[in-house]
Amino acid sequence: MIRKLKKNPPLIVCLSFFALIFLGACLLDLPIASMNGERIGFLDAFFTSTSASCVTGLIVANTASQWTAFGKVVIILLIQIGGLGTMVFLSLVAMVFNKRIGITERRIIREQTNADTSKGIIRLVIYIIKFSLSVELIGAILLATKFIPDFGIEKGILFSIFHSISAFCNAGFDITGNSLVDYVSDFTVNIVISLLIIFGGLGFTVFIDIFRKKNFKNLNLHSKIVISVTAILLLVGAIAFFLIEGNSAAMEGLTLKGKVLSSFFMSVTARTAGFNSIDISKMQESSLIVTIMLMFIGASPASTGGGIKTTTFGVLLFSTISFLRGNKETEIFHKTISHESLIKSLCIFTLSSTLVIFSSLLITIDEQGKFLYLDILYEIVSAFGTVGISRGITANLSSLSKIILIILMYLGRVGAATLGIGILNRKTKKHTKYSEGKIIVG
Repeated sequence: MIRKLKKNPPLIVCLSFFALIFLGACLLDLPIASMNGERIGFLDAFFTSTSASCVTGLIVANTASQWTAFGKVVIILLIQIGGLGTMVFLSLVAMVFNKRIGITERRIIREQTNADTSKGIIRLVIYIIKFSLSVELIGAILLATKFIPDFGIEKGILFSIFHSISAFCNAGFDITGNSLVDYVSDFTVNIVISLLIIFGGLGFTVFIDIFRKKNFKNLNLHSKIVISVTAILLLVGAIAFFLIEGNSAAMEGLTLKGKVLSSFFMSVTARTAGFNSIDISKMQESSLIVTIMLMFIGASPASTGGGIKTTTFGVLLFSTISFLRGNKETEIFHKTISHESLIKSLCIFTLSSTLVIFSSLLITIDEQGKFLYLDILYEIVSAFGTVGISRGITANLSSLSKIILIILMYLGRVGAATLGIGILNRKTKKHTKYSEGKIIVG
């Protein structure tokens, strides 16, 4: 059994996340973790642990008022481990204790980091750890310039560290009690949190490529697609939020600067982070639809975020454009996309869409009209995209609905395709070439 498991890296990655979630749930269900000294209940503890480990941000209880210092430390550790990747963290522990990392472990790390090869995988792990901690430290220092004057030295430092880690890992957990609504017009807080989210969402391999090539023209195709699609989504999202919400109740009382800042921040956080600087309950329905689309796309591969990923969206988008132009091959930046990449993108999109639609159907039936369908869909896509923005219905959902969201958060982080491949233990099969059949489509 163990020998077979070692030959199945995707399944090991999925099981490692489940083990982390279960351990976190056991710790959060302890009386010492809750402010009132009572157990929160294993389901809610499991929900919170899943949300933290899968860097989502959906909560069944206010993080600031529900959890003690012990509970908050558990949550931030789950966020950090879940953001970096369980196997990357275990590799760090092994290196600290001078333990050898074998071939099997390297294959598993390769699976979790989406690396092309196992060669140099330890250097990649070291880079991921150094880069992540460095960015989080810089972010914490910059946030401290605002939080220390507001909360005092000790609390300000702790708040800065917590929110820097939460933002870089695209988790969206906050301990202010009201996300970033109180800092809606604060330039420093909005920009620092936004940059942390963007850096965490681009993916570690992209930054390695940037540091090595230092020129967009010389970057590999993956990095070009990630950067281009990310920039397009950020710009389109910001413009859409500004046009829709600029004169709405959600941005009432804000100056032009505040509206622009809020629009940009919502475009950034809607992709996979989960913070909010304006009242989500006051947003227009059209804004909710824009947010749902951004959440579904999510971040990039080998990043701290979820969703179907920017590259999947990019491949499908450019494939459609190429087809409409009459090209037989998908061409991006003077490169041809492989048939395998296109099929994998279609598989991910189909699985993800089916999962979201089926889950929305189940929760709608289970809740029996208690919530608007748009609110339920919003919650589901937020969970699957590991975003964490909510219309405020999470805590009021039934036990079955919470379990469905737990499964969605888990699949959104490990990847539905990864879990499927791990369970089915897919092997390369001999290819039989059949004669081509003609069908009418469209």
